[in-house]
Amino acid sequence: MNTAASLLIATSSAILLVLGLAHLFFTFRGPKLLPRDQVLQSRMQEVSPGITKQTTMWRAWIGFNASHSVGLVMFGAVFGYLAIFRESILFESSYLRILGFLVLGGYILLAKKYFFRTPYRASLLAGVLYASAIALAASQ
Repeated sequence: MNTAASLLIATSSAILLVLGLAHLFFTFRGPKLLPRDQVLQSRMQEVSPGITKQTTMWRAWIGFNASHSVGLVMFGAVFGYLAIFRESILFESSYLRILGFLVLGGYILLAKKYFFRTPYRASLLAGVLYASAIALAASQ
């Protein structure tokens, strides 16, 4: 099929996979995702969100970070697999191509608005690689 386009999507997917794995690691290890203010962390461990009293803001924080990581890993693993081993399925499916574009676009917007420079730039690069692959495949 289109080896260059497959390589671009595999690279795009690898970026998200690495981001997701790093984020998952930092969710459970080390201080990188801990508040700099210990009092804030203590309060988060005591206070429940408005939706339920069955959890705390701290437990929700950990869960949100972990599930966000799983989403990045899932995207990277699935689209990377498709690009490398099942490229005909990926490039012949409008649904998959559009889904990948929308998910990447969502991550780019979220990173721009809520995160910091590194995840934004990495997501943007992944999006550019993905869009380039789709354009390349469509032109052939």
